[in-house]
Amino acid sequence: MPTGVGVAVVGAVSLVGEALVEVLEERGFPLAELHLLDHEEGVGQSVPFKGRNLRVSDAQRFDFSRTQLVFLVGDATLAAECHVKAMAAGCRVVDLSGSIPVAQQPCLVPEVNAALLDGSAGVRSVASPLPESVALAIALAPIRQQLGLRRVTVTACLPVSSRGKAGVKELARQTTELLNARPLEPRVFGRQIAFNMLAQTDNVDAQGHGEQERRLVEELRQLLDLPELTISATFIQAPTFFGESLVVSLEGSCEADAQALSSALDAAPGVEVVESDDYPTAVGDAAGQDVIYVGRVRCGICDPREVNLWIVSDNVRKGAALNAVRSGELLIKEYL
Repeated sequence: MPTGVGVAVVGAVSLVGEALVEVLEERGFPLAELHLLDHEEGVGQSVPFKGRNLRVSDAQRFDFSRTQLVFLVGDATLAAECHVKAMAAGCRVVDLSGSIPVAQQPCLVPEVNAALLDGSAGVRSVASPLPESVALAIALAPIRQQLGLRRVTVTACLPVSSRGKAGVKELARQTTELLNARPLEPRVFGRQIAFNMLAQTDNVDAQGHGEQERRLVEELRQLLDLPELTISATFIQAPTFFGESLVVSLEGSCEADAQALSSALDAAPGVEVVESDDYPTAVGDAAGQDVIYVGRVRCGICDPREVNLWIVSDNVRKGAALNAVRSGELLIKEYL
């Protein structure tokens, strides 16, 4: 039995890459070797791990036969290139980049569909979905069992960390300029994000839908095993640094019981329900935490089959890094 796993993290100097390395350390992942990889200006930088600073190497020159498990983070072009090399080298892969279409590899959220790997030795590559898809799937899985799902409508308020370090720096810079009455020159987001809300988070197609909105629909249908589920998604950019907030409305196949749904949610793995006389926030509750928080669970005013709820989660830690590491643990469970 091997005593450890060779792991590579591509995109190691990104926000998610650094958080992923931190989670590997916290969970005591059985590492034989840890290779931190990136490209361009990321090469040569250092990332802290177990009291040391590990130097980042060039992903495009790395020999993936030295590892058994690869995490792909950040730049989609680099991730797609490394995915081909890693698969050819016989590695298991967890892809957080969205570089591979949903139809070509399964999405994995361990709290929801870990069973897809049971007896499936042939599954060597999985996608760790969008953080918003992770939070929604975890919350909706127990509701589906209680109520059934016919329609889901979600408005996702994304923090600037969804754009990585550049987004965090941009909000800080804009805030400083505005508070000091200096002229504002938007860069990363194209418009003012400080003290503002933007109606879309990326470029839209001919029908007006963003790439992330379409990706969430595909991922959530797959995660819940409901390929015909009607989903409406709107992503907006919020002036917060970390933590996503989701406004969700859904229609079930029968009359809803809010108390029963709250109890089912509270019993579900990865969920903490906040009672009806209070509500969670991304900054005050979810940031830095390993669960999603659900509040304001209530039935519709006009339709007894309607349920409305509020979800907050740490997009970098819970939705991305932790989900990816736990997925990796399942992929290489014969080593653990």
